[in-house]
Amino acid sequence: MKIKKRRTLKDNSIIAHTGFKGELKPFPKAPDLAQEVENAIRKTQAFFLSEQHEDGYWWYELESNSTITAEYLMLLHFLGLEDRHRDKMIASYLLDKQRTDGTWPIHWDGPGDLNCTIESYFALKLAGLSADAPPLRRAREFILAHGGVGASRVFTRIFLALFGQVDWMDLPSLPVEIMLLPPRFPFSVYSFSSWARSTFVPLSIILEMRPVVEPPESARIDELFIKGGKGYGHGQDKMLHAAIKKFFRMVDRTMKGLERFPLRPLKSRGLRAAEKWVLEHQEETGDWGGIQPAMVNSILALSALGHGVESPPLRKGLEALGRFAIEQDDGLVLQSCISPVWDTALTSIALATSGVPREHPSLANSCAWLESKQIDRKGDWSIKRPDLEPGGWAFEFENNWYPDVDDSAVVLMFLGNYADKEHTKKKVEKGINWVLGMQGSDGGWGAFDVDNDFEVLNQIPFGDLEAMTDPSTADVTGRVLEMLGIHGFSISDERVQRAIEFIRKTQEEDGSFWGRWGVNYVYGTWSVIMGLASIGEDLSKPYVRRAVRWLKNFQNLDGGWGERCESYSDCRLKGHGASTPSQTAWAILALVAAGEAGSVEAERGARYLLETQNADGTWDEEEFTGTGFPKYFMIRYHNYRNCFPLMALGRFLAAKKARVKKA
Repeated sequence: MKIKKRRTLKDNSIIAHTGFKGELKPFPKAPDLAQEVENAIRKTQAFFLSEQHEDGYWWYELESNSTITAEYLMLLHFLGLEDRHRDKMIASYLLDKQRTDGTWPIHWDGPGDLNCTIESYFALKLAGLSADAPPLRRAREFILAHGGVGASRVFTRIFLALFGQVDWMDLPSLPVEIMLLPPRFPFSVYSFSSWARSTFVPLSIILEMRPVVEPPESARIDELFIKGGKGYGHGQDKMLHAAIKKFFRMVDRTMKGLERFPLRPLKSRGLRAAEKWVLEHQEETGDWGGIQPAMVNSILALSALGHGVESPPLRKGLEALGRFAIEQDDGLVLQSCISPVWDTALTSIALATSGVPREHPSLANSCAWLESKQIDRKGDWSIKRPDLEPGGWAFEFENNWYPDVDDSAVVLMFLGNYADKEHTKKKVEKGINWVLGMQGSDGGWGAFDVDNDFEVLNQIPFGDLEAMTDPSTADVTGRVLEMLGIHGFSISDERVQRAIEFIRKTQEEDGSFWGRWGVNYVYGTWSVIMGLASIGEDLSKPYVRRAVRWLKNFQNLDGGWGERCESYSDCRLKGHGASTPSQTAWAILALVAAGEAGSVEAERGARYLLETQNADGTWDEEEFTGTGFPKYFMIRYHNYRNCFPLMALGRFLAAKKARVKKA
């Protein structure tokens, strides 16, 4: 895919770009704040209406870190699919992302990351760079100063083992016999989060088969090992309690002994079960789980089992992975995931919220496209909800096995505008029923599964990203409450009451809420306040006012809000960071929902957005404000900087007009 260049708008009129003859008018010059906001809204509306795909969706880049692209190059070399031009494009991207200190971070302006730097280093050597090249010299100094390969995470060492740079026996065990455990049994694959499950099942095959492709001598990385250094994985000791660490190391040693034992009666059955699971979970489009780790590991696993690159599963898988790639001026980058459903639902809500009428062709088309993406078959979630009928939405174009509650709730918010139409009404009812059926026993909602909270899994040797489970979170629960309120659910509903009780239990002492899927407390607090306001909670209650007060207290001097990704590691940084358009928009949305549209803080926030808006209606934002795995995998959604400010300004303006009318 060739990424689209930003368009320069020659006219600030929506009519000029769409031909729509409805209510929208070109905007006049602004005499006051309300008029300035309206003008800013028109510019961003025009931008989005010019960006919509002809099929009705919006789709923007999902940026993560360099390991995703480095692993793509490693995969292709492992399969014997080297391409010098593609290698050059990937190398160009990696070099462009390297910082002057020789490192690669996990997010913009973050500290150098050992794993990102090791994987990028090795990928560049595979692409033909010499160890003596200045970029690699600088990277090597950092790597050796931070423990070398021996201090890297498990997943980094797995990729190195594929090329014989690390011994497979030095990696933790993941016996394929795990596939034979009953689904409800502790430590079965269904005890893991969906993203871990779709990655670990093929990984169990890889760790059993232990394939190796020797790289050219020039690509070896012997120089990254420290003689006499600490053993593999010592970096994760800090996150393990001593007793649990000792227990799992003992288990791993036992497994290693069993692997050497010639008689493993269940090994063949486990391999067949794992292979069958991988093949069954491949989408018709070739995708697995909608995420790069699941796709790469599934391709590697099937290759290790003898499937050739021209076999249908691998051919389709490689084509699907290729659709995640973006060619840019600075090279080729692979996205870790793609987000068209998420982008379309959020953009549609922003446009509708900011005054675009529902009969506008753009919104009618996005409605039809979103309706077509409802999933009508059961996925892994049905293991714990076998009697629940499907009806959710996924994040990507195709991911039938893994719809998620968050996407489904946001889609349903927008489709509520069209629920008077019989066809849409049926889809909405089906979707709401599915979301309600995914409520956990604690009253909250997780993203992909129900009661997926076996926290001890985060302590196993493979748990160095601390992301093995998918428990209920305040931000997703807030989103569901917001959706339910839009569709007329009452606060007296028993399911709503349980959700509110969950939210109250998860509130921090200072009034904020932790954000699982966005950075961080600003995100979580925004989501909860929006949900409580929508569902009809009494917003004068002390716990709600504490949340509002927390947001107000962390407004920056420039009028915006910002929070660094490091707040996940250090709670002293919560609410602290340079102002960003997306996080400022979240705070404004929360304040407006809490009845604070007339507050000094909300008006200063709106001013910040007005002052930082570009002439074409967009905003700039280098910061990563999305979250994959807290602390370890951060995301920069390229749509966030535009869709959320539009949404916030739209609701701010509507609230201001309502106040004037009421007065």
